[in-house]
Amino acid sequence: MTTEYQVRDGVAVITLANPPVNGLGHATRVGIVEGLTRATEDDAIRAVVITGAGKAFSGGADIREFNTPKATQEPTLRTVILALEASTKPVVAAIHSVAMGGGLELALGCHYRVAAPGAQIALPEVKLGLLPGGGGTQRLPRAVGLETALNMVVSGNPIKSEKLADSGLFDRMIEGDLMDGALAFAHEAASRPGPYPRLRERAVDHPDAEAFIQFARNTVAAAARHFPAPHKCVDAIEAAVMKPFDEGLKFERECFVALVQTPESRALRHAFFAERAAAKIADVPDDTPRRPIAAVAVIGAGTMGRGIAMNFLNAGLPVTLLETAQAALDAGVAAIRQTYEQSARKGKLKPEDVDQRMALLRPTLAYEDIAQADLAIEAVFESLEVKETVFRKLDEVMKSGAILASNTSTLNLDTIAGFTQRPQDVVGLHFFSPANVMKLLEVVRGRATGKDVLATVMALAKKIRKTAVVSGVCDGFIGNRMLEKYFSQAWRMLEEGALPQQIDAAIEKFGFAMGPFRMNDLAGNDISWAIRKRRYAEQPDLDYPRIADRLCEAGRFGQKAGAGWYDYAPGDRTARVSPAVTEMIVGYSKELGIARRAIDDQEIVERLVYALVNEGARILEEGIAARASDIDMVYLSGYGFPLWRGGPMLYADTVGLYNVLRAVRRFARMPHGAVWEPAPLLVKLAQADKTFTG
Repeated sequence: MTTEYQVRDGVAVITLANPPVNGLGHATRVGIVEGLTRATEDDAIRAVVITGAGKAFSGGADIREFNTPKATQEPTLRTVILALEASTKPVVAAIHSVAMGGGLELALGCHYRVAAPGAQIALPEVKLGLLPGGGGTQRLPRAVGLETALNMVVSGNPIKSEKLADSGLFDRMIEGDLMDGALAFAHEAASRPGPYPRLRERAVDHPDAEAFIQFARNTVAAAARHFPAPHKCVDAIEAAVMKPFDEGLKFERECFVALVQTPESRALRHAFFAERAAAKIADVPDDTPRRPIAAVAVIGAGTMGRGIAMNFLNAGLPVTLLETAQAALDAGVAAIRQTYEQSARKGKLKPEDVDQRMALLRPTLAYEDIAQADLAIEAVFESLEVKETVFRKLDEVMKSGAILASNTSTLNLDTIAGFTQRPQDVVGLHFFSPANVMKLLEVVRGRATGKDVLATVMALAKKIRKTAVVSGVCDGFIGNRMLEKYFSQAWRMLEEGALPQQIDAAIEKFGFAMGPFRMNDLAGNDISWAIRKRRYAEQPDLDYPRIADRLCEAGRFGQKAGAGWYDYAPGDRTARVSPAVTEMIVGYSKELGIARRAIDDQEIVERLVYALVNEGARILEEGIAARASDIDMVYLSGYGFPLWRGGPMLYADTVGLYNVLRAVRRFARMPHGAVWEPAPLLVKLAQADKTFTG
């Protein structure tokens, strides 16, 4: 049963009991209507209280029923709410912990609402590219006023119940036991003559609604130009002000149906489910035992090491930071403190938070000081020889059962694990720079990595608020392996006739946060140069564009050097077109005997994005990624792929794999076209008219 019915002193209590968040699945909706009917037909019942079991009133729709017939099977949420409104006995929603989406809409359909302090109240549908479909855009403005409702619906962000205490949403805030307070209120309500109040009968009162709605429309136009849902939210709330209730409800439904069909909503819903799917590992059950992680060690106090350390300090875990030289250690600690103090100056942290986090940090020069840590993460130079030295030492000093993690971005984790006598304890934890900011964490599963190790680090990722995606072992794992193909195409197009600023502008217009050349300048061109030199040594006949090497040979390492693909003024990160780089590129084409040509933006975007897609298909086929949505999560969380396009694999599905394959084969006929050999999986799916993500 997903609802429970009981009678307490003449009041029927309907409890939503559909864990984890009492989602309003079909069985739950049926249970509410049946409970309401039972209460209505029982002369001994004076009132009804609806509440939620466990840690939520209701989190809204049951995501397990998304895209199934049950999601729209009667009674729908709209039917349930109409039944609540029509009840001849007062219905009281007793809200605690979480009332979001359909859960809040359910409460808005009740005659009265009482709430415990601290409950999270929200209509977050806009985050899925939708708007509330159960009357939320029509009832919430009538409950809390135009401005508050519009801000809540357009942002989707939660507000604590006590902040809405005087808004008109709640009839009473309950201190102490919520059910006792709700039952007392229900008896009071039952003593009043009916009919009982319905939000649909309230007016939306605002001194200048038209002007405020226009202001909101202008704000949304500037902030959400790639997303239609916020615009529709404003339209629907305008209908709540300007139209009779039932007309507004009809308009809300029309908007909802239209938004469900948009590619942007499809992309946002894909990302929502992809993030949840990424947390699941097929052969690692949810009940797999986890190792306790009470103390962490980080080896290396450079940019990456200190960023990694801050993730754990932020989560309240003590961190021992190890370096080989006092100056480097002092610089790392000072940089961590400076970052925290900057956050405090911006109001993001309290001064006491800075002190608490710094108190958890223990700097050291001695490996012996990390011996009792439960997890050690190396963040040293990307060299196999350096990693070997570190892991042999970790194997020697770390206690039995400790997890040994590498932050390598490209190197073979199985080789690294082989430097120890405990390969089952070794895992890759590839953080993205800046590590204390970026959401993505690639969890690299080695050949021998223990299932308990995987379960532990996946749970730990949640604790430090990272989106963890599991990758198998290969050069570059998921993200950087695909990125290598992306950059290779960018460099080829420089040889053929494009310039950095054109390529960056084209892909940024497509929606990337940053083009390949601005990205390289930010990260440091010397980092990718070191990786390329390793690959040249391993594969001497590698057919690779060498223009990026020329740039590095000239000392143009990016922003930190004041010169990269662009020129930079001291203290200013603005990328300025460099005549010297233009001359270098044009001269390099001439050396190669290439007649430069005009390359349009469409070709730029297709070559960059389809290079990702084609390599992503190979990664899927090889089992490096478990599912296409994992690849999309890597690119949405770590590489600035536009959220409204859903990631490279969903984008390919949206374009149509037949069309992608045609483009790939067209590029394969160009010079250096061998790199465009279509991935067998792409060919197979395109020919079968299937998709990566379906």
